[in-house]
Amino acid sequence: MTQRPAPRPLSDEALSSLLGRQQFGTLATVKRSGHPHLTTMVYSWDPEARIVRFSTTADRVKVAHLRHNPRAALHVPGGDVWSFAVAEGEALVSEITTVPGDAVGRELLGMIPPDGRPEDEAAFLEELVAERRMVIRLKVDRLYGTALDIDG
Repeated sequence: MTQRPAPRPLSDEALSSLLGRQQFGTLATVKRSGHPHLTTMVYSWDPEARIVRFSTTADRVKVAHLRHNPRAALHVPGGDVWSFAVAEGEALVSEITTVPGDAVGRELLGMIPPDGRPEDEAAFLEELVAERRMVIRLKVDRLYGTALDIDG
């Protein structure tokens, strides 16, 4: 029988780098039934603070899940089907941005990469208020993932 390579765990540095390179991942929250709720999200990774930030609106089901049970995980695929990173921790849901340019609105604006920032910041901040936007902050206490070194 041929021995195949085993997945190798990625270092904390490699996992953080993978989180920083990607911008989409699958956020898992916990339903009241205990089952997972999965949703694809755009995110922003702050490696120094070990916080993943997500923009969402107040009416989303994930917000209700996190208010009931703050445990969550983010799964991010690597550069191939054999690698991934998972960031686990407790999430905090911010208040809704209510005044254009308030702290939550500025935090949401700060999540956008500089080259993707809106030309009209004031209009963007007003839109965030109209949409009832808020920030989910996932404080990462466990980071894990693997890669499988095979060809093909």
